[in-house]
Amino acid sequence: MERDIFEVRAQDGGGRIGELTVPRAGVTVETPALLPVVNPHVVTVDPSRLESEFGAEILITNSYILYKSEDFRDDALDGGLHELLDFDGAIMTDSGSFQLAEYGEISVTTEEILRFQHDVGSDIGTPVDIPTPPDVDRERAESELETTQERLELAATVDVGEMLVNAPVQGSTYADLREKAGRHAYDTELDVFPVGAVVPLMNEYRYDDMVDVVAAAKRGLGADAPVHLFGAGHPMMFALAVAMGCDLFDSAAYALYARDDRYLTVRGTKQLDDLEYFPCSCPICANYTPDELREFDDWEREELLAEHNLHVTFEEIRTIKQAIRSGDLFELVENRARAHPAMLDGYRALGAHAAQLERADPASKGAFFYLSGESAARPEVLRHRERLFRLNPEGRVLLTEGNPSKNYDESWRVVPPFGPFPRALSETYPLTAEIPERMDGAGYESAARGVARLVAENQECEFTLAHYDWPESALALVPESVRVVELSDA
Repeated sequence: MERDIFEVRAQDGGGRIGELTVPRAGVTVETPALLPVVNPHVVTVDPSRLESEFGAEILITNSYILYKSEDFRDDALDGGLHELLDFDGAIMTDSGSFQLAEYGEISVTTEEILRFQHDVGSDIGTPVDIPTPPDVDRERAESELETTQERLELAATVDVGEMLVNAPVQGSTYADLREKAGRHAYDTELDVFPVGAVVPLMNEYRYDDMVDVVAAAKRGLGADAPVHLFGAGHPMMFALAVAMGCDLFDSAAYALYARDDRYLTVRGTKQLDDLEYFPCSCPICANYTPDELREFDDWEREELLAEHNLHVTFEEIRTIKQAIRSGDLFELVENRARAHPAMLDGYRALGAHAAQLERADPASKGAFFYLSGESAARPEVLRHRERLFRLNPEGRVLLTEGNPSKNYDESWRVVPPFGPFPRALSETYPLTAEIPERMDGAGYESAARGVARLVAENQECEFTLAHYDWPESALALVPESVRVVELSDA
Protein backbone atom coordinates (compact mmCIF):
# COMPACT_ATOMS: atom_id res chain seq x y z
CA MET A 1 0.00 0.00 0.00
CA GLU A 2 1.47 3.35 -1.05
CA ARG A 3 0.87 6.45 1.06
CA ASP A 4 0.96 9.80 -0.66
CA ILE A 5 0.85 11.91 2.51
CA PHE A 6 4.53 11.49 3.38
CA GLU A 7 7.52 12.20 1.17
CA VAL A 8 11.18 11.91 2.17
CA ARG A 9 13.32 14.82 0.98
CA ALA A 10 16.71 13.98 2.50
CA GLN A 11 18.16 11.03 4.41
CA ASP A 12 21.14 10.13 6.58
CA GLY A 13 21.13 6.67 8.14
CA GLY A 14 17.57 6.10 9.29
CA GLY A 15 17.08 9.83 9.81
CA ARG A 16 15.12 11.72 7.22
CA ILE A 17 13.72 15.13 6.44
CA GLY A 18 10.21 14.59 5.19
CA GLU A 19 7.00 16.37 4.32
CA LEU A 20 3.82 15.18 6.02
CA THR A 21 0.74 16.44 4.22
CA VAL A 22 -2.17 17.00 6.61
CA PRO A 23 -5.15 17.54 4.28
CA ARG A 24 -7.75 18.55 6.86
CA ALA A 25 -5.52 21.33 8.19
CA GLY A 26 -4.45 22.33 4.70
CA VAL A 27 -0.79 22.32 5.78
CA THR A 28 2.38 20.35 5.14
CA VAL A 29 4.52 19.67 8.20
CA GLU A 30 8.27 19.31 7.75
CA THR A 31 9.70 16.43 9.76
CA PRO A 32 11.40 15.75 12.09
CA ALA A 33 8.79 17.76 13.93
CA LEU A 34 8.02 18.52 17.55
CA LEU A 35 4.41 18.47 18.73
CA PRO A 36 4.14 20.50 21.95
CA VAL A 37 1.49 19.00 24.21
CA VAL A 38 -1.27 21.46 25.08
CA ASN A 39 -3.73 20.83 27.89
CA PRO A 40 -6.52 23.43 27.54
CA HIS A 41 -7.06 23.30 31.31
CA VAL A 42 -3.44 24.29 32.03
CA VAL A 43 -1.90 26.42 29.26
CA THR A 44 1.67 27.34 30.11
CA VAL A 45 2.53 28.91 26.73
CA ASP A 46 -0.29 30.04 24.45
CA PRO A 47 -0.59 27.88 21.32
CA SER A 48 -0.59 31.01 19.13
CA ARG A 49 2.87 31.80 20.53
CA LEU A 50 4.02 28.22 19.94
CA GLU A 51 3.35 28.93 16.28
CA SER A 52 4.54 32.53 15.93
CA GLU A 53 7.56 32.56 18.28
CA PHE A 54 8.80 28.98 18.32
CA GLY A 55 7.89 27.78 14.85
CA ALA A 56 5.54 24.94 15.82
CA GLU A 57 3.75 23.60 12.74
CA ILE A 58 1.79 20.96 14.66
CA LEU A 59 0.73 20.32 18.25
CA ILE A 60 -1.06 17.59 20.17
CA THR A 61 -3.85 17.67 22.73
CA ASN A 62 -5.82 14.96 24.47
CA SER A 63 -9.29 14.40 23.04
CA TYR A 64 -10.33 12.25 26.01
CA ILE A 65 -9.72 15.17 28.38
CA LEU A 66 -11.90 17.33 26.13
CA TYR A 67 -14.49 14.56 25.82
CA LYS A 68 -14.84 14.48 29.64
CA SER A 69 -14.45 18.23 30.17
CA GLU A 70 -17.37 20.28 31.43
CA ASP A 71 -15.42 23.44 30.65
CA PHE A 72 -14.30 22.82 27.08
CA ARG A 73 -16.32 19.99 25.49
CA ASP A 74 -19.12 22.17 24.14
CA ASP A 75 -16.74 24.90 22.98
CA ALA A 76 -14.65 22.31 21.13
CA LEU A 77 -17.73 20.87 19.43
CA ASP A 78 -19.19 24.27 18.57
CA GLY A 79 -16.10 26.12 17.36
CA GLY A 80 -13.53 23.41 16.76
CA LEU A 81 -10.07 22.81 18.16
CA HIS A 82 -8.33 25.40 16.02
CA GLU A 83 -10.53 28.17 17.40
CA LEU A 84 -10.44 26.79 20.94
CA LEU A 85 -6.64 26.63 20.99
CA ASP A 86 -6.04 29.60 18.66
CA PHE A 87 -3.68 27.60 16.46
CA ASP A 88 -3.52 27.61 12.65
CA GLY A 89 -1.21 24.64 12.14
CA ALA A 90 -2.06 20.94 12.30
CA ILE A 91 -3.53 19.47 15.48
CA MET A 92 -3.16 15.85 16.52
CA THR A 93 -5.33 14.38 19.27
CA ASP A 94 -4.61 11.46 21.56
CA SER A 95 -7.46 9.13 22.46
CA GLY A 96 -7.23 8.45 26.17
CA SER A 97 -4.89 5.49 25.88
CA PHE A 98 -2.55 7.24 28.32
CA GLN A 99 -5.35 7.46 30.86
CA LEU A 100 -6.11 3.79 30.16
CA ALA A 101 -2.51 2.89 30.95
CA GLU A 102 -2.44 5.04 34.08
CA TYR A 103 -5.85 4.28 35.58
CA GLY A 104 -6.86 0.95 34.04
CA GLU A 105 -10.07 1.98 32.27
CA ILE A 106 -11.74 4.74 30.30
CA SER A 107 -15.37 5.27 29.40
CA VAL A 108 -15.17 5.58 25.62
CA THR A 109 -14.89 3.23 22.65
CA THR A 110 -12.70 3.53 19.57
CA GLU A 111 -15.66 4.51 17.37
CA GLU A 112 -16.89 7.11 19.86
CA ILE A 113 -13.53 8.78 20.39
CA LEU A 114 -12.67 8.84 16.67
CA ARG A 115 -16.02 10.43 15.83
CA PHE A 116 -15.54 12.94 18.65
CA GLN A 117 -12.06 13.78 17.36
CA HIS A 118 -13.53 14.30 13.92
CA ASP A 119 -16.37 16.44 15.27
CA VAL A 120 -14.04 18.77 17.18
CA GLY A 121 -11.90 19.31 14.08
CA SER A 122 -8.84 17.19 14.84
CA ASP A 123 -6.49 16.83 11.88
CA ILE A 124 -4.88 13.58 13.06
CA GLY A 125 -6.90 11.33 15.38
CA THR A 126 -6.02 8.27 17.44
CA PRO A 127 -7.98 5.10 18.25
CA VAL A 128 -8.03 3.56 21.72
CA ASP A 129 -5.08 1.18 21.69
CA ILE A 130 -3.62 -0.67 24.67
CA PRO A 131 -0.13 0.64 25.57
CA THR A 132 1.43 -2.52 26.95
CA PRO A 133 4.32 -1.58 29.28
CA PRO A 134 7.82 -3.05 29.06
CA ASP A 135 8.77 -6.43 30.47
CA VAL A 136 5.29 -7.91 30.89
CA ASP A 137 4.90 -11.63 30.30
CA ARG A 138 4.55 -12.64 26.67
CA GLU A 139 1.00 -13.92 27.05
CA ARG A 140 -0.19 -10.49 28.18
CA ALA A 141 1.76 -8.72 25.43
CA GLU A 142 0.25 -10.96 22.75
CA SER A 143 -3.28 -10.66 24.11
CA GLU A 144 -3.16 -6.85 24.37
CA LEU A 145 -1.54 -6.55 20.95
CA GLU A 146 -4.36 -8.61 19.46
CA THR A 147 -6.89 -6.21 21.02
CA THR A 148 -5.00 -3.20 19.67
CA GLN A 149 -4.90 -4.71 16.20
CA GLU A 150 -8.65 -5.37 16.29
CA ARG A 151 -9.20 -1.72 17.19
CA LEU A 152 -6.96 -0.54 14.36
CA GLU A 153 -8.97 -2.61 11.90
CA LEU A 154 -12.15 -1.11 13.36
CA ALA A 155 -10.68 2.40 13.17
CA ALA A 156 -10.07 1.92 9.45
CA THR A 157 -13.83 1.47 8.94
CA VAL A 158 -14.89 4.66 10.75
CA ASP A 159 -15.76 7.52 8.39
CA VAL A 160 -13.61 10.45 9.51
CA GLY A 161 -13.42 12.36 6.24
CA GLU A 162 -10.01 13.97 5.63
CA MET A 163 -8.82 13.41 9.21
CA LEU A 164 -5.68 11.28 9.27
CA VAL A 165 -5.67 8.44 11.80
CA ASN A 166 -2.80 7.07 13.88
CA ALA A 167 -2.07 3.35 13.93
CA PRO A 168 -0.09 2.76 17.18
CA VAL A 169 2.55 0.02 17.15
CA GLN A 170 2.60 -1.92 20.42
CA GLY A 171 4.17 -5.20 21.57
CA SER A 172 6.00 -4.36 24.80
CA THR A 173 9.72 -5.23 24.70
CA TYR A 174 9.29 -8.23 22.40
CA ALA A 175 11.06 -7.43 19.13
CA ASP A 176 9.11 -9.99 17.10
CA LEU A 177 5.80 -8.62 18.39
CA ARG A 178 6.82 -5.04 17.60
CA GLU A 179 7.79 -6.07 14.07
CA LYS A 180 4.54 -7.98 13.65
CA ALA A 181 2.60 -4.99 15.00
CA GLY A 182 4.37 -2.65 12.58
CA ARG A 183 3.54 -4.90 9.63
CA HIS A 184 -0.11 -5.17 10.67
CA ALA A 185 -0.45 -1.41 11.23
CA TYR A 186 1.16 -0.65 7.88
CA ASP A 187 -1.27 -2.98 6.11
CA THR A 188 -4.28 -1.05 7.40
CA GLU A 189 -5.56 2.04 5.63
CA LEU A 190 -4.38 4.23 8.51
CA ASP A 191 -1.84 6.98 8.12
CA VAL A 192 0.66 7.76 10.90
CA PHE A 193 2.46 5.18 13.03
CA PRO A 194 3.25 5.98 16.66
CA VAL A 195 5.58 3.59 18.49
CA GLY A 196 3.77 3.40 21.81
CA ALA A 197 4.51 2.59 25.44
CA VAL A 198 8.15 3.67 25.34
CA VAL A 199 7.85 6.35 28.05
CA PRO A 200 8.66 3.83 30.83
CA LEU A 201 11.86 2.89 28.97
CA MET A 202 12.91 6.53 28.71
CA ASN A 203 11.98 7.26 32.32
CA GLU A 204 14.29 4.41 33.34
CA TYR A 205 17.05 5.58 30.94
CA ARG A 206 16.79 2.33 28.97
CA TYR A 207 17.74 3.95 25.69
CA ASP A 208 19.27 0.73 24.35
CA ASP A 209 15.94 -1.06 24.78
CA MET A 210 14.17 1.91 23.21
CA VAL A 211 16.41 1.63 20.15
CA ASP A 212 15.68 -2.09 19.85
CA VAL A 213 11.92 -1.47 20.11
CA VAL A 214 12.00 1.23 17.41
CA ALA A 215 14.22 -0.87 15.14
CA ALA A 216 11.79 -3.79 15.39
CA ALA A 217 8.77 -1.58 14.64
CA LYS A 218 10.59 -0.03 11.67
CA ARG A 219 11.29 -3.47 10.21
CA GLY A 220 7.54 -4.01 9.98
CA LEU A 221 6.72 -0.56 8.59
CA GLY A 222 7.24 0.60 5.02
CA ALA A 223 9.76 3.30 4.11
CA ASP A 224 6.91 5.73 3.42
CA ALA A 225 5.43 5.39 6.91
CA PRO A 226 5.70 8.53 9.09
CA VAL A 227 6.76 7.34 12.55
CA HIS A 228 5.85 9.08 15.81
CA LEU A 229 7.74 8.22 19.00
CA PHE A 230 4.96 8.70 21.54
CA GLY A 231 5.96 10.53 24.71
CA ALA A 232 9.55 11.30 23.68
CA GLY A 233 9.92 14.92 24.74
CA HIS A 234 13.49 15.37 26.00
CA PRO A 235 15.87 16.95 23.46
CA MET A 236 18.76 14.84 24.76
CA MET A 237 17.50 11.77 22.89
CA PHE A 238 16.01 13.30 19.72
CA ALA A 239 19.10 12.78 17.55
CA LEU A 240 19.31 9.10 18.52
CA ALA A 241 15.62 8.54 17.81
CA VAL A 242 15.79 10.39 14.48
CA ALA A 243 18.78 8.27 13.42
CA MET A 244 16.57 5.21 14.02
CA GLY A 245 13.89 6.65 11.72
CA CYS A 246 11.45 8.53 13.99
CA ASP A 247 9.81 11.60 12.45
CA LEU A 248 7.47 13.05 15.09
CA PHE A 249 7.92 13.74 18.81
CA ASP A 250 5.41 15.04 21.32
CA SER A 251 6.66 17.01 24.30
CA ALA A 252 4.92 17.78 27.54
CA ALA A 253 8.36 17.98 29.14
CA TYR A 254 8.78 21.67 28.35
CA ALA A 255 5.88 22.50 30.70
CA LEU A 256 6.06 19.66 33.22
CA TYR A 257 9.75 20.21 33.87
CA ALA A 258 9.28 23.97 34.20
CA ARG A 259 6.66 23.37 36.86
CA ASP A 260 9.37 21.64 38.93
CA ASP A 261 12.01 24.31 38.22
CA ARG A 262 13.84 22.01 35.83
CA TYR A 263 15.91 23.47 33.01
CA LEU A 264 16.33 21.42 29.81
CA THR A 265 19.59 21.09 27.89
CA VAL A 266 20.70 18.65 25.18
CA ARG A 267 23.03 17.15 27.78
CA GLY A 268 20.35 16.47 30.36
CA THR A 269 18.23 18.31 32.91
CA LYS A 270 19.41 20.85 35.48
CA GLN A 271 17.68 22.18 38.59
CA LEU A 272 17.32 25.93 38.53
CA ASP A 273 18.60 26.12 42.10
CA ASP A 274 21.89 24.51 41.00
CA LEU A 275 22.65 27.02 38.25
CA GLU A 276 24.85 30.09 38.63
CA TYR A 277 25.00 30.70 34.88
CA PHE A 278 22.74 29.83 31.95
CA PRO A 279 24.63 27.79 29.30
CA CYS A 280 22.29 29.03 26.57
CA SER A 281 21.66 32.16 24.50
CA CYS A 282 17.90 31.86 23.95
CA PRO A 283 15.88 35.04 24.72
CA ILE A 284 15.17 33.89 28.28
CA CYS A 285 18.76 33.02 29.10
CA ALA A 286 20.06 36.18 27.39
CA ASN A 287 17.76 38.46 29.36
CA TYR A 288 17.84 36.88 32.82
CA THR A 289 20.36 35.35 35.19
CA PRO A 290 19.46 32.30 37.30
CA ASP A 291 19.26 34.57 40.36
CA GLU A 292 16.83 36.87 38.59
CA LEU A 293 14.66 34.00 37.42
CA ARG A 294 14.49 32.61 40.95
CA GLU A 295 13.06 35.94 42.13
CA PHE A 296 9.88 35.64 40.02
CA ASP A 297 6.69 34.23 41.50
CA ASP A 298 5.87 30.59 40.74
CA TRP A 299 3.69 31.17 37.68
CA GLU A 300 6.00 33.70 35.97
CA ARG A 301 9.05 31.55 36.66
CA GLU A 302 7.27 28.48 35.30
CA GLU A 303 6.30 30.30 32.10
CA LEU A 304 9.82 31.63 31.52
CA LEU A 305 11.39 28.24 32.15
CA ALA A 306 8.87 26.62 29.80
CA GLU A 307 9.84 29.14 27.13
CA HIS A 308 13.52 28.30 27.57
CA ASN A 309 12.69 24.59 27.42
CA LEU A 310 10.82 25.14 24.17
CA HIS A 311 13.65 27.17 22.66
CA VAL A 312 16.27 24.51 23.39
CA THR A 313 13.95 21.74 22.18
CA PHE A 314 13.11 23.40 18.85
CA GLU A 315 16.77 24.36 18.40
CA GLU A 316 17.71 20.69 18.67
CA ILE A 317 15.14 19.76 16.01
CA ARG A 318 16.70 22.34 13.67
CA THR A 319 20.19 21.11 14.51
CA ILE A 320 19.17 17.58 13.60
CA LYS A 321 17.65 18.69 10.30
CA GLN A 322 20.84 20.48 9.34
CA ALA A 323 22.87 17.41 10.30
CA ILE A 324 20.74 15.29 7.97
CA ARG A 325 21.22 17.81 5.17
CA SER A 326 24.98 17.91 5.81
CA GLY A 327 25.29 14.13 6.07
CA ASP A 328 26.74 14.18 9.57
CA LEU A 329 23.80 12.98 11.66
CA PHE A 330 25.86 10.13 13.13
CA GLU A 331 28.50 12.57 14.35
CA LEU A 332 25.73 14.54 16.09
CA VAL A 333 24.31 11.36 17.64
CA GLU A 334 27.75 10.36 18.87
CA ASN A 335 28.25 13.81 20.38
CA ARG A 336 24.91 13.62 22.17
CA ALA A 337 25.63 10.07 23.34
CA ARG A 338 28.50 11.38 25.47
CA ALA A 339 26.03 13.26 27.65
CA HIS A 340 25.03 10.21 29.70
CA PRO A 341 26.17 6.57 29.99
CA ALA A 342 22.66 5.36 29.19
CA MET A 343 22.70 7.42 25.99
CA LEU A 344 25.97 5.73 25.08
CA ASP A 345 24.26 2.38 25.57
CA GLY A 346 21.59 3.59 23.16
CA TYR A 347 24.17 4.61 20.58
CA ARG A 348 25.90 1.26 20.87
CA ALA A 349 22.53 -0.45 20.38
CA LEU A 350 22.11 1.68 17.26
CA GLY A 351 25.32 0.15 15.89
CA ALA A 352 23.83 -3.32 16.29
CA HIS A 353 21.18 -2.31 13.71
CA ALA A 354 23.71 -0.96 11.19
CA ALA A 355 22.62 -3.42 8.49
CA GLN A 356 19.02 -2.20 8.79
CA LEU A 357 20.09 1.45 8.66
CA GLU A 358 22.49 0.88 5.76
CA ARG A 359 19.65 0.04 3.39
CA ALA A 360 18.40 3.64 3.59
CA ASP A 361 21.73 5.40 4.10
CA PRO A 362 23.02 7.47 1.13
CA ALA A 363 26.06 5.98 -0.57
CA SER A 364 27.89 9.31 -0.66
CA LYS A 365 28.02 12.23 1.79
CA GLY A 366 30.37 15.01 2.76
CA ALA A 367 32.85 13.69 5.31
CA PHE A 368 33.15 10.76 7.71
CA PHE A 369 34.60 11.61 11.12
CA TYR A 370 35.83 8.70 13.22
CA LEU A 371 35.20 9.82 16.80
CA SER A 372 35.30 6.64 18.88
CA GLY A 373 35.05 2.87 18.74
CA GLU A 374 31.32 3.24 18.13
CA SER A 375 32.13 4.85 14.76
CA ALA A 376 33.43 1.46 13.62
CA ALA A 377 29.85 0.14 13.74
CA ARG A 378 28.41 2.81 11.44
CA PRO A 379 26.47 1.77 8.32
CA GLU A 380 29.15 3.19 6.00
CA VAL A 381 31.76 0.83 7.47
CA LEU A 382 29.45 -2.14 7.17
CA ARG A 383 28.61 -1.21 3.57
CA HIS A 384 32.27 -1.05 2.59
CA ARG A 385 32.96 -4.44 4.13
CA GLU A 386 29.93 -6.06 2.52
CA ARG A 387 30.83 -4.69 -0.91
CA LEU A 388 34.33 -6.14 -0.90
CA PHE A 389 32.91 -9.13 -2.76
CA ARG A 390 32.58 -6.85 -5.80
CA LEU A 391 36.35 -6.37 -5.99
CA ASN A 392 38.60 -8.95 -7.66
CA PRO A 393 42.29 -8.81 -6.73
CA GLU A 394 44.64 -11.18 -8.53
CA GLY A 395 47.86 -13.00 -7.65
CA ARG A 396 50.03 -11.83 -4.80
CA VAL A 397 48.32 -8.93 -3.03
CA LEU A 398 49.85 -6.54 -0.49
CA LEU A 399 47.42 -4.91 1.95
CA THR A 400 49.43 -2.16 3.55
CA GLU A 401 49.29 0.91 5.76
CA GLY A 402 52.54 1.96 4.15
CA ASN A 403 53.76 2.47 0.59
CA PRO A 404 53.00 0.19 -2.37
CA SER A 405 55.57 -2.42 -3.40
CA LYS A 406 56.60 -3.64 -6.86
CA ASN A 407 57.25 -7.08 -5.37
CA TYR A 408 53.51 -7.81 -5.48
CA ASP A 409 50.99 -8.06 -8.31
CA GLU A 410 48.76 -5.53 -6.52
CA SER A 411 49.23 -3.16 -3.58
CA TRP A 412 46.05 -2.12 -1.79
CA ARG A 413 45.65 0.32 1.07
CA VAL A 414 44.30 -0.82 4.41
CA VAL A 415 42.83 1.86 6.67
CA PRO A 416 41.01 1.36 9.97
CA PRO A 417 38.08 1.08 10.44
CA PHE A 418 37.26 0.18 6.82
CA GLY A 419 39.97 -2.34 6.02
CA PRO A 420 41.40 -2.97 2.53
CA PHE A 421 40.60 -1.21 -0.73
CA PRO A 422 42.30 -0.49 -4.09
CA ARG A 423 44.29 2.74 -4.10
CA ALA A 424 42.13 4.08 -6.92
CA LEU A 425 39.23 4.34 -4.44
CA SER A 426 41.17 6.49 -1.97
CA GLU A 427 39.29 9.68 -2.86
CA THR A 428 35.79 8.17 -2.71
CA TYR A 429 33.38 8.38 0.24
CA PRO A 430 33.74 7.15 2.97
CA LEU A 431 37.40 6.26 2.42
CA THR A 432 38.27 9.96 2.65
CA ALA A 433 37.40 9.71 6.35
CA GLU A 434 39.10 11.81 8.99
CA ILE A 435 40.52 9.32 11.47
CA PRO A 436 42.65 9.87 14.59
CA GLU A 437 46.33 9.03 14.56
CA ARG A 438 45.83 7.13 17.80
CA MET A 439 43.25 4.67 16.54
CA ASP A 440 41.40 2.56 19.12
CA GLY A 441 41.10 -1.22 19.20
CA ALA A 442 37.60 -1.25 17.71
CA GLY A 443 38.86 0.54 14.58
CA TYR A 444 41.69 -1.93 14.06
CA GLU A 445 39.40 -4.88 14.70
CA SER A 446 36.93 -3.55 12.13
CA ALA A 447 39.75 -3.26 9.58
CA ALA A 448 40.81 -6.84 10.34
CA ARG A 449 37.26 -8.03 9.67
CA GLY A 450 37.50 -6.30 6.30
CA VAL A 451 40.71 -8.19 5.57
CA ALA A 452 39.03 -11.45 6.55
CA ARG A 453 36.06 -10.69 4.26
CA LEU A 454 38.33 -9.95 1.28
CA VAL A 455 40.34 -13.14 1.87
CA ALA A 456 37.18 -15.25 2.15
CA GLU A 457 35.95 -13.89 -1.20
CA ASN A 458 39.30 -14.41 -2.97
CA GLN A 459 40.82 -17.62 -1.68
CA GLU A 460 42.90 -18.12 -4.85
CA CYS A 461 44.96 -15.01 -3.99
CA GLU A 462 48.01 -14.82 -1.72
CA PHE A 463 47.67 -11.97 0.76
CA THR A 464 50.20 -10.10 2.89
CA LEU A 465 49.12 -7.60 5.54
CA ALA A 466 51.65 -4.88 6.41
CA HIS A 467 50.62 -2.88 9.46
CA TYR A 468 51.86 -0.40 12.05
CA ASP A 469 51.58 -1.99 15.49
CA TRP A 470 48.05 -3.41 15.33
CA PRO A 471 46.82 -4.77 18.67
CA GLU A 472 46.64 -8.51 19.21
CA SER A 473 42.84 -8.34 19.36
CA ALA A 474 42.83 -7.19 15.72
CA LEU A 475 45.58 -9.52 14.48
CA ALA A 476 43.67 -12.46 15.96
CA LEU A 477 40.87 -11.74 13.46
CA VAL A 478 43.19 -11.92 10.43
CA PRO A 479 42.98 -15.35 8.71
CA GLU A 480 45.96 -17.66 9.24
CA SER A 481 46.53 -17.84 5.49
CA VAL A 482 47.53 -14.14 5.47
CA ARG A 483 51.23 -13.35 5.88
CA VAL A 484 51.50 -10.57 8.49
CA VAL A 485 54.38 -8.07 8.48
CA GLU A 486 54.85 -5.29 11.01
CA LEU A 487 56.06 -2.03 9.48
CA SER A 488 58.67 0.19 11.11
CA ASP A 489 58.07 3.88 11.78
CA ALA A 490 61.75 4.53 11.12
